[in-house]
Amino acid sequence: MKKRNFNKWLTTFRNSIADYGYYVDFEKVHKNVEKVKIELNILNSLIGSKDIENDFISLIEKYPKVLECIPILLAVRTTEIYAMDNEGAFIYDFKNRTLSINQIKIFMIKTGLFDLIENRIVSNLVDYVTGIETGLDSNGRKNRGGHLIENLVENFIQQAGFIKGESYFKEMYIHQITQKWGIDLSCISNQGKSEKRFDFVVETTDMIYGIETNFYDHGGSKLNETARSYKTLALETNKIDGFTFVWITDGNGWVKARNNLEETFDIMQHIYNINDLETGIITEVFK
Repeated sequence: MKKRNFNKWLTTFRNSIADYGYYVDFEKVHKNVEKVKIELNILNSLIGSKDIENDFISLIEKYPKVLECIPILLAVRTTEIYAMDNEGAFIYDFKNRTLSINQIKIFMIKTGLFDLIENRIVSNLVDYVTGIETGLDSNGRKNRGGHLIENLVENFIQQAGFIKGESYFKEMYIHQITQKWGIDLSCISNQGKSEKRFDFVVETTDMIYGIETNFYDHGGSKLNETARSYKTLALETNKIDGFTFVWITDGNGWVKARNNLEETFDIMQHIYNINDLETGIITEVFK
């Protein structure tokens, strides 16, 4: 393979690989809302109340399970909420129902939830919580982003004719590689004291390939650490017969971390991006 130009290679990096399901997992959102839908609809009866404190107390005395949906009204998933002010600190446990009526009332007043309900700031708590769950789910984009690049790479591996469980394997640990193929990977496992996992392992006639994948659409210190660690991993695996380390990465987050990436690029033969996948690098390398 001819020597590649790093600067030219970097220009082919992508801004994003987001698909339509990346932004919000609405199936998960609706599932979470469904769990508290009955309780939220009961609370809906208090919207516009002229005597919110007494009406709320009467309601929870009759339907105590309603308390369990209070935290999500504040975009909190746990059932315990810690709060403090100049009058002191308190842990509100909405699941065990050990709170006194007065404590619950203080919580609802000081957090603004009574105001939210009484003054019709929202007209339907089911819709309101759907919005909250949608916002909270956006925090899951980081995990979904990691799966996006994995799914993308796996698709190209399959297109190249490799079969899952036969000629390629997903999420494989060092000890599993050693057990299956008898390859000594102790130099990258600190003599068995650390357990690294490769995103994919591909088996060909003459070689076992351990593949790491990632995509960074934003910069940060993690990218420099990743580039340095993979540079070390590449140098160490070069000494292992029958095993080759492959790194597939992309994302314009690398533009600001280009120096460390270039250092790794200069010493690592098998470092590729999505553009390389699209131009057939898997069938070219994994023979």
